[in-house]
Amino acid sequence: MFKKILIANRGEIAARIIRACHERGIRTVAVYSDVDADALHVRLADEAVLIGAAAPSQSYLRGETIIEAAKKNNCQAIHPGFGFLSEAPGFARAVRDAGLVFIGPPAEAIEKMGVKTEARSLMEQAGVPVVPGFQSSSASDDDFQRAADHIGYPVMVKAAGGGGGKGIRIVHEPATLLESIAAARREALNAFNDPTVFLEKYIENGRHIEVQVLADSYGHVVHLYERECSIQRRHQKIIEETPSPFLSDEIRDEMGRAAVNAAQAVQYVNAGTVEFIVDENEKFYFLEMNTRLQVEHPITELVTGIDIVNAQLNIAAGAELPFQQEDIFQRGHAIECRIYAEDPANNFLPAVGPVLRTVEPAGPGIRVDAGVVTGDQVTIHYDPMIAKLIVVAENRINAIRKMEWALAQYVILGLTTNLAFLKDVMQHPVFMLGEATTHFIDEFLTPWVPPDTEPSEIALIAATLSEIAQAASILPAATPAEGDVYSPWSRMDGFRM
Repeated sequence: MFKKILIANRGEIAARIIRACHERGIRTVAVYSDVDADALHVRLADEAVLIGAAAPSQSYLRGETIIEAAKKNNCQAIHPGFGFLSEAPGFARAVRDAGLVFIGPPAEAIEKMGVKTEARSLMEQAGVPVVPGFQSSSASDDDFQRAADHIGYPVMVKAAGGGGGKGIRIVHEPATLLESIAAARREALNAFNDPTVFLEKYIENGRHIEVQVLADSYGHVVHLYERECSIQRRHQKIIEETPSPFLSDEIRDEMGRAAVNAAQAVQYVNAGTVEFIVDENEKFYFLEMNTRLQVEHPITELVTGIDIVNAQLNIAAGAELPFQQEDIFQRGHAIECRIYAEDPANNFLPAVGPVLRTVEPAGPGIRVDAGVVTGDQVTIHYDPMIAKLIVVAENRINAIRKMEWALAQYVILGLTTNLAFLKDVMQHPVFMLGEATTHFIDEFLTPWVPPDTEPSEIALIAATLSEIAQAASILPAATPAEGDVYSPWSRMDGFRM
C-alpha cells in the first residue's frame, strides 16, 4: 500500500479522501490556491502545498505543478477526486509518465469515454443500448436539420466533450435547432475547448439512473447496483437515492450487466459510473460514463457496505477485488442531498461569503461529508457545494422521514442555502410516491417560494443564546455563593427579557 498520496482537489471530496487515507495509515499532501490557505482539506492533510492563484486555471488545473508537488514531497500516487483534472487523460498520462500512480482509470479509458460521440460508437459495438442520435465531425447545418427531422422532436443538442450540464440545449421545434446548435457550440468551446456537438433523441419524462462499477487490473468487473439521480436543476443533480423506486428487479439486473459490459469494452480499471436515461416503459439507454469517483458515491457505500474510496486505493495499489458479483447486495435505502450555497428562489443563483456557523445533524444512519464548516468562506471561484447530507434506513419511506428531520436540524448561518428547498422536495407527494422524473423541479417547484420564516432565523436566535449562555457559565458577572449554578437564566438584571 502507498505511504503518501497527494490529493489533487479541494472541498468535501478532498476531505473525504484524506480521511480514508488516514484510516489506512497513509500520509496525505493537500494542494491549495491562495484563497484556500485555511480551507478544511488543508487543515486535515499532513502537509499542504500552495499551487497558485484562486482561478482554477492558475491552481487546481495546473497539472505539471501538481505533479511536481507530488514528486517533491515524496508521494507515490495522486488521487484526482472529481472535477478539475479527474477526467483529463493528459493529466492521467503525465502522472504515469512521472513514475507516479494515478488513482483512477487508465488514460486510454478516459479518452475513449471522454468524447461522447466516440463513447456512443463503442457502446453500440459492445451491445449496450444507446439513445437514437446523430453525430458527424463534418456535418452541415442541413445535415443536422435532416437528422433531427428523422429522429423526431424534441431532440437534445449535446457537447461531445465535458459534462456538468454544460453545452446542452433541448430543442422542441425545427425553427430553433440551428440557433440552439450555435449556442451549445459556444458554451462547449468555452467550457471544454471543443465546440463539437451531436444530437440525441430527448427522452421526455425520463429517469436519470446510473450504475456504479469497480474493476481491478486483472479483468474482474462488478457493479454495485444503481443510483437514481432524477432530481436535477439545470441538468445537475441535487438529490440521489438507491435503490431506484422505479426499477423492477429484472431491469435492475439488466442495467447492471450493461454497465459491466460498458466497462469491459474499454478495459476499465478502478471506480467508474455508467449513466443511463430510462423511459416510462423501463427501456434504458446509455448516456455516458463518468471515469472517476462520483459525488453521490456515499449512498452506494451505505447500502452495499463497500467503501468505494478504500477500494480505489486497493485497486491502484495492485490488489484484486476481494468479492465477486454474487457477494454484493443492497440493504436498506439511502438518500443524499447536496447542500449548496445558492438561492433556489432566484434561479439557484450561487451565494458567496463567510460561513458564520454550522451545526451538522447527527444520529444513527446519518452521515455528513462536509467541505465547509464554521469560519470558512464560500467564494466565487469554485462550486458552491457546502456538504452532502446522507441518510440510510430500512426502507424508502423511513429514509425520507430521516432526511426531513436531518435537513431541519442542519444549521448554516451567514449564507443563503438550499436547505428549505430540499425539505420541500422531500415532502412533495410526487417525490414521496417515487414518481419524480428529470422534469420534477421545473414542473412542481418552479417558481419556488421560501417559507415565511426561514429555519435559519430561529436557529440564529438559538445559536446566539447558546453562545451567551456558555460565555455566562464560564465567565460569570459576579462570584456566586457556594452551590450556585452559573446560569444566565437565574439572573434578574433584564437578561431574561
